[in-house]
Amino acid sequence: MPIPKQALDEVALNEKEYGLIVERLGREPNLLELGMFGSLWSEHCGYKHSRPLLSLLPSTSPRVLVPPGQENAGVVDIGHGLSVAFKMESHNHPSAIEPYQGAATGVGGIVRDVFAMGARPIALLNSLRFGPLSDPRNRYLFQGVVAGISGYGNCIGVPDVGGEIAIAPCYSGNPLVNAMCVGLLEEGRLVRAAASTPGNTLMLAGADTGRDGIHGASGLASRTFEEERELRPTVQVGNPFLEKVLIEACLEVARTDLIEGMQDLGAAGLTSSAVECAARGGCGLEIDVAQVPRREGGMTPYEVMLSESQERMLLIVKQGREEEVKGLFQKWDVPCVVVGRVTADGMARIYDGPKQVAEVPVRLLNEPPRYRLQAPKPAWLEALQQAPLSQIPLPDTDAGTVLRRLLASPGIAAKGWVFRQYDHEVQTNTVVKPGQADAAVLRLRATSLGLALCTDGNGRLCYLDPYQGGAMAVAEACRNLACTGATPVAITDCLNLGNPERPDVYYQLEQCIEGMAEACRVLDVPVVSGNVSLYNETRGEAIYPTPVIGAVGVLENVERRCTAAFQRPGDAVVLLGARRIATDPSSLAGSEYLDLIHGRVEGQPTIDLAAEARLQRCLVSLVRLGLLSSAHDCSDGGLAVALAESCILGGTGFRGSFSGKGRWDAALFGETPSRVVVSLAQGHLSSLALVSGQEGVPFTMLGTVIGDGRFIVPGLIDVPVPELADAYNHALERALTGAAPS
Repeated sequence: MPIPKQALDEVALNEKEYGLIVERLGREPNLLELGMFGSLWSEHCGYKHSRPLLSLLPSTSPRVLVPPGQENAGVVDIGHGLSVAFKMESHNHPSAIEPYQGAATGVGGIVRDVFAMGARPIALLNSLRFGPLSDPRNRYLFQGVVAGISGYGNCIGVPDVGGEIAIAPCYSGNPLVNAMCVGLLEEGRLVRAAASTPGNTLMLAGADTGRDGIHGASGLASRTFEEERELRPTVQVGNPFLEKVLIEACLEVARTDLIEGMQDLGAAGLTSSAVECAARGGCGLEIDVAQVPRREGGMTPYEVMLSESQERMLLIVKQGREEEVKGLFQKWDVPCVVVGRVTADGMARIYDGPKQVAEVPVRLLNEPPRYRLQAPKPAWLEALQQAPLSQIPLPDTDAGTVLRRLLASPGIAAKGWVFRQYDHEVQTNTVVKPGQADAAVLRLRATSLGLALCTDGNGRLCYLDPYQGGAMAVAEACRNLACTGATPVAITDCLNLGNPERPDVYYQLEQCIEGMAEACRVLDVPVVSGNVSLYNETRGEAIYPTPVIGAVGVLENVERRCTAAFQRPGDAVVLLGARRIATDPSSLAGSEYLDLIHGRVEGQPTIDLAAEARLQRCLVSLVRLGLLSSAHDCSDGGLAVALAESCILGGTGFRGSFSGKGRWDAALFGETPSRVVVSLAQGHLSSLALVSGQEGVPFTMLGTVIGDGRFIVPGLIDVPVPELADAYNHALERALTGAAPS
């Protein structure tokens, strides 16, 4: 073969793919052309293993204006002449190498995807995974990632309103950093990312181009880590202060008739942004890299075309309007230069001054091979699912001690240490703040509407059953919206898995997507955007399959919203979604309790999606009618943890009685899905019974909110709520500083 294997490895192409390039091109590509193919055919940009599966996800509804794959982000209509653009993406591998910059540029990139469509960014969320915080390296990654998210988000003036954090050994050395952005768009303001008119001009706005991020898409995000490789040059460096003025300049130009389209320079830099725009518009392009402003000397055309330097946007400017666009960007002190033009012949031609350095059909660059594997269920998975949970001994300690341990586990403990570093009140629209409820809520000024937002996922459940786990991730995200009173309208996703070339990982990917698709159909929520992050492995060990769901819901009346805190002593506490408290050991499958107390991740998680849909409709109705004082999903840690969290948030106590035969650990800490703890005035119980009966949703009485600050389940638990609050509120900070629990 005329090109060495090492060169192919550098751009994450295999020999068969290289042969396909030669066959389609009719010749050997030069080094720049090879780099362009490597980036656009990478898993990160080309979705070689995942695109055939992603078509299974439902993506239409009367609200959907822009479905997935067509633009930078999905867009849904929310009424009142408004729509929201939103998307989630990963920056896992960069954050494992340089946690601050990796996380910071992840935020910057997802924000650009949203304002590229003419939408003003109004909220950020994130979903994070780390290895155990007893390990100094994991603590370093955790603190660096949080600092990067806050350092960038706080500077650009977009509130970070929610997220989630989970801890498990499989994420050691390979943290997950998934960032979500939501933007608000007025009717008629949507900007497309297509170059459809030959003769229009390509202009590059924003930062100068450097060598940072080269091979980020192909060399970093599309293969597993290798210890001997130096990867720091592939991590981008962000400048949030430039991004802030870039947001304003781009939103201003979007309100004019000067441009045909706009595109973020993300993975693969100028190569992907220009080629994708040309492909969408059915056109070609010419770019002169000599016109691209650079911050480093001696850069080659290869480096300029593949650089992933941040804070850059590609504008497709109408012919003859270039000076007007330059003037607008100059007003914001943002550089903006002409780098090329749109052509009619479907070719991507790259020049370095008068010299042509690449010529490739746009269609070939934009059509990577697709892989659809046949992957049977792994034998080891069957053994985990069939594990005899009934034979697990009860803890040799009391239930109150177990509850304290669960509340103090970093995956469950309050994330106040994190949220306090994020500005969640900038723009002054956040009416339900991080940690107050299962989802954040924003008001939309000049309307009665509220927007509920959350991110959710559970890698343990997907590891035990990727189909059920994928369905449960969608269900939990939508359930959390419903707990605030919002109707879920659409989701975005980020699918984080290992090497898809391994049959067991491909099986996980396929099953996760099929489970998600079924949940979306039953719950009537389309997937409008997303991202796939594969090759999340370190030293041959894959992470849990971790599909993360970002969900958006609408409250017709933002004043009728619900939080998780118990409000008033004397209120009745009800478990909505169950006729009785489950005491069967099968409810412990994949639970935090089973992992933390017994060191086991096993069992068979299941969900009844039809029951889930009824529960969510019931919740939305109850909140809309003003019947509930609080609503809180039973998830990690089970029923006892949900009750304790509602007590801690409300500064109240709880007295209840859990009767029935079976295991007390399953009753208190089992994680049977589709259950919500609600509190309400005693006088509203008859109305709750009426609404839940109409929706076919069972419920059971749990007890009463009390004012004496104790958590009491006679015969099982009797502990002061301040003691639980101390474990819950300070455990994360103690873990990060290496301090022992008090």
